[in-house]
Amino acid sequence: MGVYVKSKMAAACVRKLGKVGKLVLDTPACRAVNCHAVVPRITLNGSRRAYGTGTEGLRSRPLKNFTTQLRSARVMGCAFLLGGGLGLYQTLKLTFQRHLAEEETKSSGSSGEVKLTLYQYKTCPFCSKVRAFLDFHSLPYEIVEVNPVMRKEIKWSSYRKVPILMVNESVQLNDSSVIISTLKTFLNSRERTIPQILECYPEMRSKNDSGKEVVEFNNKYWVMVTGTDEEKLYPEKGSRKEEMKWRKWADDWLVHLISPNVYRTPTEALASFDYIVHEGKFGTFEGFFAKYVGAGAMWLISKRLKNRHNLQNDVRQDLYKAVNDWVAAVGKHRKFMGGEEPNLADLAVFGVLRVMDGLQAFDDMMENTKIKPWYRRMEKATHHKEQQ
Repeated sequence: MGVYVKSKMAAACVRKLGKVGKLVLDTPACRAVNCHAVVPRITLNGSRRAYGTGTEGLRSRPLKNFTTQLRSARVMGCAFLLGGGLGLYQTLKLTFQRHLAEEETKSSGSSGEVKLTLYQYKTCPFCSKVRAFLDFHSLPYEIVEVNPVMRKEIKWSSYRKVPILMVNESVQLNDSSVIISTLKTFLNSRERTIPQILECYPEMRSKNDSGKEVVEFNNKYWVMVTGTDEEKLYPEKGSRKEEMKWRKWADDWLVHLISPNVYRTPTEALASFDYIVHEGKFGTFEGFFAKYVGAGAMWLISKRLKNRHNLQNDVRQDLYKAVNDWVAAVGKHRKFMGGEEPNLADLAVFGVLRVMDGLQAFDDMMENTKIKPWYRRMEKATHHKEQQ
């Protein structure tokens, strides 16, 4: 029932009370009494003396009783009017307070249903991580593909990176790991709203060695659950620390192996940009420019990335070692690092590796490492779907 309907019902009830009071005051008996004479009688509590012309000895007892009845009738009428006015005020106040609380709850995502909008580049590993999480948890979401050149789709945001996740079109979540940790906390601890959870991941700004401003988020690998919620989410001893360790590894190491491998040679770089242009949001000229000029530029940049991250001359070997290290950490007796179901580390690693699917680097990885069985299980666990 809407706040407008509730307000009309409350006002109707109060009008009824007002009419009752008015009828009482408009009775011939009440009109026969001077209203100014009634006021002192009401305010003088406990007095039995009649203040008027003449003395008490000149008044008859029936007249005193009649006057008392008149006074009671007028007091009752005033009470109806006063009570009706106060009731109207309190009813409207509570109705609007509840309405505002409902609107705040709806916008902050404390109810069971939330509207999620993901601003992304489809081939970005960080965006792929978020999609893997949303798909695994069967959370419906809309995708807004961002033009990587103009980025006009996120011109409204001071945060200029992707992914950005909007909750109910009013709450903005930045950084893939913050998005995932916030939503996981929300799904496991519904007594807090998403804005309240988001306060646990404060934004920190600093400058790197080159003087460029860097934005980082504190606690971003922590899922904010305690007590029974923590025991349900992390039943095995040490599983929480293990999950955090490998989530961080995916961001700090694994993701930096992607570009050097998909742009390893001019041919691979061209194939990669052909895929990027096909899947991304480019205009005709932008697509042509990105495919041929961008491929050449990224092939050169990949050489610098190789040196920056101290990779081997054959960067495939670093990729092979990394994914085999991951498989060894999962172990032979677990389907996933999370046990029977993927945890956040599984989803992060899968999201990063998935962006290479369809490229030569991905085929080489599947053929030359032990990752394939785990990867196929992850495909099934995340429903193997990409929302269009």
